[in-house]
Amino acid sequence: MKLSKLAVAAGMVLAALTAPAQAAEISGAGASFPYPVYAKWADAWRRETGHKVNYQSIGSGGGVKQIRARTVTFGATDAPLKGAELAKDGLVQFPTVMGGIVPVVNLPGVGPGELVLDGKTLADIYLGKVKTWDDPAIRALNPDVNLPATAIAVVRRSDGSGTTFNFTSYLSKVSPEWKEKVGSATAVAWPVGLGAKGNEGVAANVSQTRGSIGYVEYAYAKQNDIAWTRMKNRAGNVVAPDMKTFQAAAASADWDSEPGFGVILTDQPGADAWPIAAATFILMPEQPRDPAAAATALAFFSWAFDRGGPMAEELVYIPLPAPVVAKIREEWKKIAVR
Repeated sequence: MKLSKLAVAAGMVLAALTAPAQAAEISGAGASFPYPVYAKWADAWRRETGHKVNYQSIGSGGGVKQIRARTVTFGATDAPLKGAELAKDGLVQFPTVMGGIVPVVNLPGVGPGELVLDGKTLADIYLGKVKTWDDPAIRALNPDVNLPATAIAVVRRSDGSGTTFNFTSYLSKVSPEWKEKVGSATAVAWPVGLGAKGNEGVAANVSQTRGSIGYVEYAYAKQNDIAWTRMKNRAGNVVAPDMKTFQAAAASADWDSEPGFGVILTDQPGADAWPIAAATFILMPEQPRDPAAAATALAFFSWAFDRGGPMAEELVYIPLPAPVVAKIREEWKKIAVR
């Protein structure tokens, strides 16, 4: 009697987790949004199993290109592929964690959470319509903040980026002008701004440039000690980026609504919802060139789902609900690991 794909996958995952004899190395590349948590998971997994994950934080666009070329064991993207793309490229897609994208600023005397923005004003800054920090739109949201009459230095991504996809998705939902003139994609024709590569590059640029604004995954703001802003959400409430508001944004996610779990979490309803939340995704071939490496990659992500939640929460990422993880494990049946 032939074993089912699930049984074969489970057996190889177990072997990869338990075999002590030979350390394996798997390669991944893509989104910078999840890099802090992937790095933390990879270090803990290496110490526990001896297996190494070599993950390159090159942006979602690069991750998609590399997995399509089959040059890595897995790709990573914050901009989920549509069902037709997954089918065409023979890929399986699944989420790993959720997090929040936050506007970050470098304004002397303004600390984390002291500045408030709303979606329209943020869009107008990136459209080049709001040009100075003492613009009436910003002052109206921040009557008690001493705002300088200096130019706003806009920082944005220069590479193909899932963080940009989610950020521009949000701007398109809250600003008809942004939707019409710029739209939402991993790379857009920015009206203004200085480009930087990766969440790392945006964080570094904002840290070094007075009067600047950028957008990064929240872990980068924390790790680099950059002032983040609070945001007015869809319900009209001013919220701060934290576990509570990220969880509130994810609460209404319908993971079955799109192939490959490709839900978009921006501008979600809910009194406490953070308005620019996002999930991040892994891409793996249904027919991998190296089935043993694919089995080891599944072992790594299985371990992360089972053991990595507390590490994710330390960096203010939201672990996936158990029912979603169960559905992801079912999706892994499509990956031929024998």
